[in-house]
Amino acid sequence: MLTNQSVAEEIIRKFGDDVFDFEEPFGMLTFSTTREQIIPMLEYLKAHPQFQVNFLTDIMAIHYPDKVGQEFCVVYHTHSFIHNFRIRIKVFLAEADVHIPTATGLFASANWMERETYDFFGILFDGHPNLKRILNMDEMDYFPMRKEYPLEDPTREDKIDALFGR
Repeated sequence: MLTNQSVAEEIIRKFGDDVFDFEEPFGMLTFSTTREQIIPMLEYLKAHPQFQVNFLTDIMAIHYPDKVGQEFCVVYHTHSFIHNFRIRIKVFLAEADVHIPTATGLFASANWMERETYDFFGILFDGHPNLKRILNMDEMDYFPMRKEYPLEDPTREDKIDALFGR
C-alpha cells in the first residue's frame, strides 16, 4: 500500500533538490518542482512500477499577483487508479516568463486542460500542438482569471460600506 511518506521519500531520492515544499492538505501528497523537472516528474510517476500514476485529473493555474517572482502557479493533479492514490504537483512561474513544457506527449487529456489554462491565465505550454483559446473568444486580448482588475468599481457612491459588513 502506498503512503504519502513512502512516495515522498522515493521522489526525493530520485529528484533531490528539484522537489520541495512537501505538505499533505486533506491527506493529499502535495509538493513543488521546477518547470524543467515537471515532464520528467510526470514520466517518472507514470512509468514507476509501484506508483503507476496513470491518470492526469487536471491542470490548472492560480494567480498570486503579490508573490513577486512566483506570480503564477501551474498545478497538476494526478491519480493512480490502481492504488487509488493522488498526487498534486505545483510549478511556480514568474509573470515575466510564463512558459512551461506541454504534457500532451504523456497524457492526451492534457491537450484540452492546457488550452483552458492558457485561455484563462495566459500560461504558455511550449510544444503544445494547438495552443489557442478554447472557451473564450479569439478576439480577447486579456486573460480573465488573472487578478489584474479591482473586484468592485471604486467610483460607485451608491454602496454603503455598513450594509456590506465593512
